[in-house]
Amino acid sequence: MRHLLTLVTLLTFSPFVSAEALPSWTDGPTRTAITAFVEDVTTASSPSFVPPAERIAVFDNDGTLWVEQPMYTQLAYVIDRVKALAPAHPQWQEEQPFKAVLTGDLEALKASGMDGVTKLLAATHANMTTTEFERIVSDWIASARHPRFDRLYTQVVYQPMLELLDYLRANSFKTFIVSGGGIDFMRPWTERIYGIPPEQVIGSQIAMTYEVKNGTPVLMRKPEIAFIDDKAGKPAGIQQHIGRRPILAFGNSDGDYQMLEWTTAGAGKRLGLILHHDDGEREYAYDRESHVGRLSKGLDDAGSKGWVLVSMKRDWARVFPSAPEGSTGTPSDRHE
Repeated sequence: MRHLLTLVTLLTFSPFVSAEALPSWTDGPTRTAITAFVEDVTTASSPSFVPPAERIAVFDNDGTLWVEQPMYTQLAYVIDRVKALAPAHPQWQEEQPFKAVLTGDLEALKASGMDGVTKLLAATHANMTTTEFERIVSDWIASARHPRFDRLYTQVVYQPMLELLDYLRANSFKTFIVSGGGIDFMRPWTERIYGIPPEQVIGSQIAMTYEVKNGTPVLMRKPEIAFIDDKAGKPAGIQQHIGRRPILAFGNSDGDYQMLEWTTAGAGKRLGLILHHDDGEREYAYDRESHVGRLSKGLDDAGSKGWVLVSMKRDWARVFPSAPEGSTGTPSDRHE
């Protein structure tokens, strides 16, 4: 019976799908490291073989799957929502942190601290049902555009990462987002853009309560932070939502350090990757001194940890998908 089960296993598991699915990755050590890892863990005769149920891959979102400069997209959403709501709240013209948002004073916004964050959450993310929030986010993401690239935010996703997600899924991986961004901010659109369904999105959360309003059950969003999915919170979020340690983790900042550390510390074959933003012509160049997506400790420790440092400039033949109709284009499009 044991031999029969082994035979069934070998016949059932999907064979390795080749790297031809990664056309936007340049030939070289980085692409080879990825494809060699995938081939090793998906080949039934390999000593590093991993059954499909255990092929978990986790990805940060901001700066890993899409652009995070000059500010996190969710912050752009907050700013737009405050501006949209301001006519109904004239007191905001003199009340912080709303005044800082309305005048573009980012230093004053930072100085408002957690009290300011809570106020902005209450105004833009809370005191509404989950259905209402999903509708507002969906409407915003369908029209809001990146200030530099003149594209929808969902069009400044990274083409090589879209290919990698598809490549992993073709090799029977399950792909998850593990982001410091709000879980309910991402869930309305991640399946359409990344092929990652809502139940495979892990992010920061605000508190919710179940209520019945006018005979209809609803979930109300409260102005209280329930969980922050960043730094050490990422491994905790992975365990809470997935219940398995991933075998592949991909991030871009020190906020992803613990996620990569947790992933690659497990038994068996593991792969940790860090996207280094070193292409100021086609996207942005930043690392140690950046206030958004700072990468310092990860940059220092990648070699000793065995993590692959992915150079956007060297390892990606293109950055974004083709320019959409009506766009003025991007540096990526113009220089390919």
